[in-house]
Amino acid sequence: MIIFVAYFVKMTIEERFYIGYISKTRGLKGELQLFFEFEDYTELDLTVVFVEINKKLVPYFVDQVKLHNNHTAYINFEDIDHIDKAQGLVRKKVYLAKDKMPVRDPEDFRFTDLIGYIAVDETFGELGEIMHVQEMPQQFIATVQINDQEALFPLNVDLIKGIDMEQRFIFIDLPEGLIDMYLDLP
Repeated sequence: MIIFVAYFVKMTIEERFYIGYISKTRGLKGELQLFFEFEDYTELDLTVVFVEINKKLVPYFVDQVKLHNNHTAYINFEDIDHIDKAQGLVRKKVYLAKDKMPVRDPEDFRFTDLIGYIAVDETFGELGEIMHVQEMPQQFIATVQINDQEALFPLNVDLIKGIDMEQRFIFIDLPEGLIDMYLDLP
């Protein structure tokens, strides 16, 4: 088992992908609640997960997982058998090895796939790179950096004028006044 752990420790951050974070403990026996920010969380192989502790990814072997419909799971790790041991993992990010990422149909394009694309508005031109896409109850919201602050705008089919998947651009026509509050206009 020591050789097995050493193999995982040598993996770099580029060889892993983010799936969510540990939101809280549950009970006294070390059970943790994992909140998934990865869309296809029900398809993940959760045999071994990596928890970011002090900017290092530490492998944890999963003993038991109970998935729920609300992007959460209750999870038990081997050797974490008490709330005191589990408490130190709360609010820590969780990753998996990239070779464990579920394969998606190439035709299955989602709003979250726009992370890393450059947003270009018809009025203001290039707004910046989409850093985050969040699903809200009514729609998806994209985040870009404008003038050292996060600018939010909705993603919906009425506002999207085109997507260049090869060059990684999304062309949008945002409502008047939405971007004005992020710009230093006289």
